[in-house]
Amino acid sequence: MSGSYDDSVGVEVSSDSFWEVGNYKRTVKRIDDGHRLCNDLMNCIHERARIEKVYAQQLTEWAKRWKQLVEKGPQYGTVERAWCAFMSEAEKVSELHLEVKGSLMNEDFEKIKNWQKEAFHKQMMGGFKETKEAEDGFRKAQKPWAKKLKEVEAAKKAYHAACKEEKLAISRETNSKADPALNPEQLKKLQDKVERSKQDVLKTKEKYEKSLKELDNATPQYMENMEQVFEQCQQFEEKRLRFFREVLLEVQKHLDLSNAASYKSIYRELEQNIKAADAVEDLRWFRANQGPGMSMNWPQFEEWSADLNRTLSRREKKKASDGVTLTGINQTGDQVSQPNKHSSVSSYEKNQSYPTDWSDEESNNPFSSTDANGDTNPFDEDTSPAMEVRVRALYDYEGQEQDELSFKAGDELTKMENEDEQGWCKGRLDNGQVGLYPANYVEPIQ
Repeated sequence: MSGSYDDSVGVEVSSDSFWEVGNYKRTVKRIDDGHRLCNDLMNCIHERARIEKVYAQQLTEWAKRWKQLVEKGPQYGTVERAWCAFMSEAEKVSELHLEVKGSLMNEDFEKIKNWQKEAFHKQMMGGFKETKEAEDGFRKAQKPWAKKLKEVEAAKKAYHAACKEEKLAISRETNSKADPALNPEQLKKLQDKVERSKQDVLKTKEKYEKSLKELDNATPQYMENMEQVFEQCQQFEEKRLRFFREVLLEVQKHLDLSNAASYKSIYRELEQNIKAADAVEDLRWFRANQGPGMSMNWPQFEEWSADLNRTLSRREKKKASDGVTLTGINQTGDQVSQPNKHSSVSSYEKNQSYPTDWSDEESNNPFSSTDANGDTNPFDEDTSPAMEVRVRALYDYEGQEQDELSFKAGDELTKMENEDEQGWCKGRLDNGQVGLYPANYVEPIQ
């Protein structure tokens, strides 16, 4: 860095040394930089705290959504509990990351803020008190030496000018000797000029050497005074550096969850839940609750009764509960088959349709003799004509299965089939894709 001292106009900096006049400014600037670095560190910690908060919220939302899907899905038994343990892990880790966010902001951020306030004191006219004190200290230490340096530069300039004048006078005298037209009086003046210039050279040289000697004598005191102010700045900077190291270690402790006992216990519990998954136990449960282990009201001989053999109408059949209904048979078993615990939440179940009643005489029997002859395919989609209606999406929807559509709020599509019992419609996007979507996510276009 080059520059000039305010009290010594004309003195140019000849090197980048700290000892050059004005080059102490780099040391003084470090105080202002220290204040700015405190702000930078606080901003850094604040951004990390915000990331921890967002991550915690995303974990909670993910856990809530998937917990509902798993609980209402087809998985059962100990494997279901093992799967749900991952959602419990996410909820607990979310709480830990919220604690990390709190520690970063309430402890680390506030500690830096308070230290900065105590270490740096703003002045009424701008800047910091510490910066002005360092600036004044360096100016005071440098002023006597800078004044002598200015005298040296002036003496050097005068000496060099005298040398130049002497050389010019000697050159003129030499040239005049070869000029026959020059009279003796003129030649005498030139010789006198040479003599005076030589004397000026001696005088300016003596003055230059004297001022330089005085500068050399003042240099040790100058160096001592500058060192003293510099060490004061070093001590101030040392406090900041040590404080930053202390704060960064505390931040590291808050971020490092690997040493937290609660963090380790989360994964010990998760491992135990996964290892507790038992295929044999789950199969045994399914056999007892959904398979051959279920009780059955086997048909028995009954006397004729007009009430018991009354034929159900179609309207009554629609009102009947899901499952097989055997008319005319008393419920005498110890156990009644419980309905499946899963409600329809995914395309896995919404595509399943279970008839409420069936008999060989009903036309909706997928295994009736008519279908068996090859007239119809019970697994073909319903090809009966339907009135197509244009609808508009009210909300964004992201398809969860391959047979579901995805669209944004405001998109238009064509409804091909009306809402089924589970609340799903079949539709077609303008790009030709056909699939299912929630009926309450759209409205007809007027």
